[in-house]
Amino acid sequence: MTTEADVLLRLAGEIDDLGRRLARVGSELRTVQAEQPEQAPQTGQAAPQQAAPEPQPQPQPQPQPQPMPPPPQQMPWPQYQWQPPPQQQYFPPPQMPQMPPYQPVPRQTLGEKLGKEGAGSRVLAWVGGAVTLLGVVLLLVLAVQRGWLGPLPRVLVGAAFGLALTGAGVWLHRKPAGRTGAFALAATGIATLYLDAVAATTLYEFLPVLAGLAAGLVITVGGLLVAVRWESPLLASAVVVGCVVCAPMITRGFTPELVTFLLMVQLATAPVQLRRDWSSLTLSAGIPPLFAAVISTAVVGGGGSWANTAAACGASLVGVTLALIVVRRRENDPAALSVLATSVLPTLIAAALLPKTQAVPIAAGAGVVLLAVWATRRWWPGLAGQLAGLAGLLAILQATVTQFDGPARAAVLLGEALLLVVAALGGRNRFALGAALGFAALGGLIGVVFDVTPALLMVYRTQSAGDLAGALAVAALILAVSVALPWAATRLEVFRGPSDDLPVWLLAGVSALYGAAGVVLCASLLAIPGRTGFLVGHALITVSWTIAALVLLLRGIEVVGLRVTGLVLVGAAVLKLVLFDLSALDGLARVGAFLGAGLVLLGAGSRYARRVASR
Repeated sequence: MTTEADVLLRLAGEIDDLGRRLARVGSELRTVQAEQPEQAPQTGQAAPQQAAPEPQPQPQPQPQPQPMPPPPQQMPWPQYQWQPPPQQQYFPPPQMPQMPPYQPVPRQTLGEKLGKEGAGSRVLAWVGGAVTLLGVVLLLVLAVQRGWLGPLPRVLVGAAFGLALTGAGVWLHRKPAGRTGAFALAATGIATLYLDAVAATTLYEFLPVLAGLAAGLVITVGGLLVAVRWESPLLASAVVVGCVVCAPMITRGFTPELVTFLLMVQLATAPVQLRRDWSSLTLSAGIPPLFAAVISTAVVGGGGSWANTAAACGASLVGVTLALIVVRRRENDPAALSVLATSVLPTLIAAALLPKTQAVPIAAGAGVVLLAVWATRRWWPGLAGQLAGLAGLLAILQATVTQFDGPARAAVLLGEALLLVVAALGGRNRFALGAALGFAALGGLIGVVFDVTPALLMVYRTQSAGDLAGALAVAALILAVSVALPWAATRLEVFRGPSDDLPVWLLAGVSALYGAAGVVLCASLLAIPGRTGFLVGHALITVSWTIAALVLLLRGIEVVGLRVTGLVLVGAAVLKLVLFDLSALDGLARVGAFLGAGLVLLGAGSRYARRVASR
């Protein structure tokens, strides 16, 4: 096997051979040049010797020729003896050491973690901090029940106790040996200050709501500054979690004020989330406001009030905004994506408990905002745009189902599915195509169950013109969606032709036939009321299926998928003739269905044979 080293050595040998040949040619040229000056003087000297004759007795002497001066002697070319170039030794490139196969690091068991040096001190410190915080809460509750001290002294004592714990933690953190206890003391002190601010605002009303929220924001910022200075995500998360757990106990339940307070805490964590990659802080600050808003709106019984609705909408808006900011800095951060995906839930739950006139604008507004995020998904890396689009479509779906009823509900859902198909084709977006499939499935199911029912197609019943018009619109949209979805999927290379993805195309074909049957029958009943219109409609359905099969067969001479679909449609038409038309129709309708279908099939067979023969 020829290697790179062999090729280089062969090339070096050819270059050496070429050098030797050039040196030989140069030596021959120098030899010829040295011989030419020696021959020229010998020729010039021989000429005068031959031209000197014996003196002859002549009256006048003849002029004697003068010898030619010899050409200037040229210096001979220096003689260089060619030496072959030194043989270059090829050194193969050093072999890179092979990396050993990746072996996952075994996870430590709980016993191994507790057995590490210093684990006991950390456990004791954090457990002590949690017990101390719980003791502060119980002390406040007991002071209220027993009437100890007055409200103002209770607030002042709580603030002093929290500041003392925080100061002790800062003092211990100066020495490395005391940093474990410093974290626990600081977290306990900051959480105590939180509880004191909530008690002063909600229980004793010493501070107005805005002042209490400002105090909570100041405490949060101070605790987060300490955590950032110490580079401790655990302390930052502990500060937020301590506040989240204890605040409902002070406010005596889940209220709009609690949701607003937790939103202020979440906003205070935004600068830290942007400067540090602390996913635990994003999760611990983002989920509690959403959870509190859901509980306050749906479970406690305050649903329908503007206070709970405003708190729920605020929680959703803040959650979406901060999640997008974090995702902009850290692509596909799990905590930020979780907050983004669940932020819309409080708004949707609040809208579901409001009257229709108020619920629809709120749900639709949330959907429009989230769909705008999806439309500008180029600005949001990773999965953020897709998750926002999914949440927005859920909000639009709720608004549609809430606003419309009767045939209009299925028709609007199917119309939205068509719009999503257009968006998918325009933007080459498969996510929009999947959303269109979801809207089409839900709208089609509602339409089949309530509007274009199988009983409407199979059994004659008296229907009002309004119901028939609604069923006609729904059936037409079912037909349009059944054709548009597989066509768009083929254009986007999601599915291939009918010969490759036969089950999908069969399902789309059955849906299209159902929609086409509903269109023909409802139009016939509107044009010819009564049983006569029902019979004429079914005869036209059979003939229309046969004509559609003929068109597909003629167009499918070169396309296998169309040919297969046409043959399947022929089989469906024949089955309908035998199983339904023969027993359900009577009189001229039965005769017309059979004659029409038979003549179309005969014409189709002869025409198809001529087209195939003329290829």
